[in-house]
Amino acid sequence: MINRTNVNSVDLDQTPSGEGSGAQRGFAMRVILRTAFALAAVASVTACAGVPSDPDARASYNEANDPIEPFNRGVYSFNKALDNGFIKPVAKTYRDNLPQTLRDSIRNFLHNLRTPIILANNILQGDQAAAQVTLSRFVTNTIIGFGGFGDPAGDLGAKFRDEDFGQTLAVWGFGEGPYIMLPVLGPSNPRDAIGLLVDSFVDPFNAWADNTDHVEATVSRFGVHGVDLRSRHIKSLDDMEKSSLDFYTTIRSLYRQLRTDAITNGDAGDSIPSPSISFDDGDKFLDQSAQLKN
Repeated sequence: MINRTNVNSVDLDQTPSGEGSGAQRGFAMRVILRTAFALAAVASVTACAGVPSDPDARASYNEANDPIEPFNRGVYSFNKALDNGFIKPVAKTYRDNLPQTLRDSIRNFLHNLRTPIILANNILQGDQAAAQVTLSRFVTNTIIGFGGFGDPAGDLGAKFRDEDFGQTLAVWGFGEGPYIMLPVLGPSNPRDAIGLLVDSFVDPFNAWADNTDHVEATVSRFGVHGVDLRSRHIKSLDDMEKSSLDFYTTIRSLYRQLRTDAITNGDAGDSIPSPSISFDDGDKFLDQSAQLKN
């Protein structure tokens, strides 16, 4: 979520209090992303080293594709505790106190801000038709939709479809690698973790925030995005957890289904469903949840 500005070189004692706190928050975001990348690398190495030789064990291992499952379950427990103790209560307050129209407007605006990243990945994937839709959505919603708070393009049939560099790597033929659970960010794999890192560095909004000492804008965007998405799935996640014998494995399976759907240009929307802050598209989420429970 952060651009290349080297916050580590900033002397916080020499900066005004506002700029210092913004730099500290920016540094925290960088730590999260660097941790995600490091865990992805560790998972890749562990996967190569830990393949069982027994045919039956190898078949089960390959199906799960989760070579560091004990560690992943520990991170999952941390994410679940964070969700229960903070994210979910905040999301409930957000849902219960803001009208649906306002929440939809916030979501539309956040989608509009992602346009440069989506457009770049459309082009990198060689999807000219999708690039045209993305660009037309941005122009229409920015001009007619009051800066992106409205979605007249969607009303006209040009529906929002997210793209990220993890999907681009998949289109280019890169394998996903082993399953990993990232702190705060939720389910992932090395390919998607690298994609997240690349998208965060090239995002023009992040570049503007860093270069104008408004790192708090990036942090606020990340937080509002997460709370808005979590608020849309409170009941569906609760219902799915109650019906699951092992919610961890259910989340793992659902994540892979949603990513496959997104990579093949379905309507998966944001693609990291988890008791964290990173999932989207209620209709697809409910459809996939129903499939898992049947």
